[in-house]
Amino acid sequence: MPKSDISQMADCLQGLRIIDLTRNLPGPFATRLLADLGAEIVKIEPENGDPARALGGLFEALNHGKTIEKVDFRDPKGIESIKAHLKDADVMLDSFRPGVLENMGLDAKTLHTINPKLVIVSITGYGATDVVIGDDIKHGWANKAGHDINFMAMSGVLDQLKTAKGEQAMPNIQFADLAGGSDTAVIALLASVFAAQRTGIGRHIAVSMTHSLYNHMIMPKATGTLVKSFSGQNPPPQYDFLGGLLPCYRLYKTADARYMAVGSLELKFWQGLCEVLELPELKAKHWQLGVMPNTPDSKEAAKTVAKTFASQSLEHWQQVFATADVCVTPVLTLEEAKAHPLFAHQDQHQATSGWQLIG
Repeated sequence: MPKSDISQMADCLQGLRIIDLTRNLPGPFATRLLADLGAEIVKIEPENGDPARALGGLFEALNHGKTIEKVDFRDPKGIESIKAHLKDADVMLDSFRPGVLENMGLDAKTLHTINPKLVIVSITGYGATDVVIGDDIKHGWANKAGHDINFMAMSGVLDQLKTAKGEQAMPNIQFADLAGGSDTAVIALLASVFAAQRTGIGRHIAVSMTHSLYNHMIMPKATGTLVKSFSGQNPPPQYDFLGGLLPCYRLYKTADARYMAVGSLELKFWQGLCEVLELPELKAKHWQLGVMPNTPDSKEAAKTVAKTFASQSLEHWQQVFATADVCVTPVLTLEEAKAHPLFAHQDQHQATSGWQLIG
């Protein structure tokens, strides 16, 4: 049986020592992931503490199990205490604006004289410099302040989150902080540590949350071009290939104003869906059989499926699709997800690992 608890891979990064100067969400979540893999995390906060301390259980969920110290970042003695930690550390992680580390005396040149193998990862909003190496275009954004909503907005990702009516949606998940910041930082950090172990040479890497998010939009970049090839224009997000244009891949409202998520993208799943819904006449109305999005047949299929789902409650459809392997699921609330057997192994911080040890 596969193990599911969050500590199942806590031996993987044993011996890796990380000095974490970050605050709020992106950096602390990155070191949370690394701590769960066994890394030793020393979190150094300013004397007034991490702002996340004010947000209920967030601070504890992010930082439990880490060694936490407070220093005065404006006092030379505080900086010297940080340097003392860095002498035998593998990584330093920060989230300051470009230039701040240098002003503090914690720039790469200084630190690499202390510890040549040290990997420094800086999580930034828009990158560390205004000019990309090998490019003469200056964007002028490196020193601008911002939060998750701003990075999402500038990357183009926020505009992709539209309702079926084309209205802008306000996300409650911090995609830029977590995917663009935390996850990207962990990848860069581990790759750099691997290189330092082989070469003996550390490096300083700046992670741009905005650029990382832009890179994550590989699907709409491709599907937008595809839709334009048969429609003649770039589609708005709600009319993109996977944004609600296809009858087989969209949200359908139920009788009690809840939603079912239909992901029957492939023909076999679509035809299985049609059987469950008792709509055999729609089996051939699929994009893989030449019924392209936004055509009369495609629109009529979507309308028929929508009418069917609207005739019954979410609970009814959950029961109907419980044993049907056709990529159809209910849209759960957070509270419903917490109580679902999928997440029965969550820990006291309501966290689950994204991996399972199976052998």
